[in-house]
Amino acid sequence: MLIAKPTAALLIATLSSTVLFILLSSRPNLSPRPDSMARSFVLWLHGLGDSGPANEPIKTLFTSPEFRNAIWSFPSAPSNPVTCNYGAVMPSWFDIHEIPITANSPKDESGLLKAVRNVHKMIDKEIAAGTNPKNVFVCGFSQGGALTLASALLYPQTLGGAAVFSGWLPFNSSITQQIPPEAKRTPILWSHGIDDRTVLFEAGQAGPPFLEQAGVSCEFKAYPGLAHSISNEELKHLESWIKTRPNSSS
Repeated sequence: MLIAKPTAALLIATLSSTVLFILLSSRPNLSPRPDSMARSFVLWLHGLGDSGPANEPIKTLFTSPEFRNAIWSFPSAPSNPVTCNYGAVMPSWFDIHEIPITANSPKDESGLLKAVRNVHKMIDKEIAAGTNPKNVFVCGFSQGGALTLASALLYPQTLGGAAVFSGWLPFNSSITQQIPPEAKRTPILWSHGIDDRTVLFEAGQAGPPFLEQAGVSCEFKAYPGLAHSISNEELKHLESWIKTRPNSSS
């Protein structure tokens, strides 16, 4: 079965970003094995067609002492048919109808909400193990970034933060009625490459006004020259951003 060319670009960009992490990170991971009462929990959600293990090199860039006892989790999406790929089955958190993704692309809210429930179970498990919710950080790239946003906005507690890389708004405006008051206090970091031709920059730009109207704090950073990938600069800023959160030193 043929795969639509635009989505192939999405897969290549996603996988190439993982290679970028490896090339840019020459430092070994010096963090010791975290214990069950780790200070923080970082949940990373990958993009379409990728896998959790392929993204694990990301954590080697976070070398600050604040991350010494952090627990990292890189789950993999289930295999599902994807509409923009003519129904081809691949790792996908929810359905994507078209590529490139614009600010007005169709939404798969039912599939999204199912994925959100699964993410919430991962967060619930970590909080039950003793992690303070304000030390929980959900991050994601592309499709994983869209899922990150939805998961943070619909979680019934205030989290440490949510970081969206090259993501988009995967829901309609009616979702604001479902955002709990506690979730509105979860800070959002949104990073997007200006030269992104897969998830268009306009799709990223639509995020902050929506969040502001919903009463959610969002820091938006645009990266000139960056296409559909994650840069070392973005990840280093994420490290600094997490460190500035109120509970980052607890």
